[in-house]
Amino acid sequence: MSEGLEDVVAARTVLSEVDGQAGRLIIRGWTLDQLVGRARFEDAVSLLFDGFFDDLPREIGPALGEARVAVFDEVSALDDGLLKLEPVEAMRALMARLPDGEDLATALKLIAAPAVFLPAVVRLQSGEAPVAPDASLSHAADLLRMLHGRAAPEGHAEALDAYLVTVCDHGLNASTFAARVTASTRAGLTSAVLSGVSALKGPLHGGAPGPVIEMLDAIGRPEDARAWIEAALDRGERLMGFGHRIYKVRDPRADALKGAVRRLAERSDRLPGRLAFAESVEAAALAILRERKPDRPLDVNVEFFTALLLEALAFPPAAFTGVFSIGRVAGWIAHAREQLTSGRLIRPQSTYSGPAPLKAA
Repeated sequence: MSEGLEDVVAARTVLSEVDGQAGRLIIRGWTLDQLVGRARFEDAVSLLFDGFFDDLPREIGPALGEARVAVFDEVSALDDGLLKLEPVEAMRALMARLPDGEDLATALKLIAAPAVFLPAVVRLQSGEAPVAPDASLSHAADLLRMLHGRAAPEGHAEALDAYLVTVCDHGLNASTFAARVTASTRAGLTSAVLSGVSALKGPLHGGAPGPVIEMLDAIGRPEDARAWIEAALDRGERLMGFGHRIYKVRDPRADALKGAVRRLAERSDRLPGRLAFAESVEAAALAILRERKPDRPLDVNVEFFTALLLEALAFPPAAFTGVFSIGRVAGWIAHAREQLTSGRLIRPQSTYSGPAPLKAA
């Protein structure tokens, strides 16, 4: 038995490989650094979907734009009860209104849905009206326009593309495994994606970038970083943005996003100072972790620079997990389709450790 299915191989996939020893992520034959900064999110979707849909167009952007327009009608279902929820939960509720299916049209609506629903939820929770999609824009540019009500500043869509491509797939993580389990029952793509969102929102998976901002704000100044971090560790608290279940060296996604933040900082007055402060916190945290846990490799992970990037793009921290799902939904759908090719229901065994039945006298 392996608690948490540690080192258990549960699927054969052509989609991505996570090499925790080398600190490398490969997505369908491309290393992450070959994709980030060169590919838009639409390119990543086409790459992941290739071979899983017979009618996949050469350019997926126009069809994805039309899908954003089509799902916008569901925004009218947002009521006061839903708007009291966390943004990712309200977004998930709207996504549950989409019918199940296995075709490309269903897949594209599921790709479009979180990118349309999350900005609508954020705006309504702030007392502003939702903004309808513009099918002529790229996915990232339209998402930022729907969030802020205006065209994205120069470089912002490219930075968001870098993030969405970085997180689009990452092996058999918890949310992807949940999506594959649901897909194996032939419940449909919507059900599989909802399983993925539900797993992603947990604080041990996709719910962690927001607390990175809370940590940075609580530290306040570079000279206070060591004392704050040591006090947090003394209390037994988890240091958000550091350590990973798979990576035994630095998470390659962290460097990809750090590069995106640096490129964005070149066009910003405030961001260079924020980045320098975050780097000082990163250096202090890594030094303390090496001192306290010399036999345990703990390095910065994707959450740390995700938080900086999404903050720079003016996403509220409460929405960070929802933005993660906007990128990862492409991987969930590709894995769901791949799972269907095996036709095998995922049904592991368990070891019973409860009481034995009472024997008759």
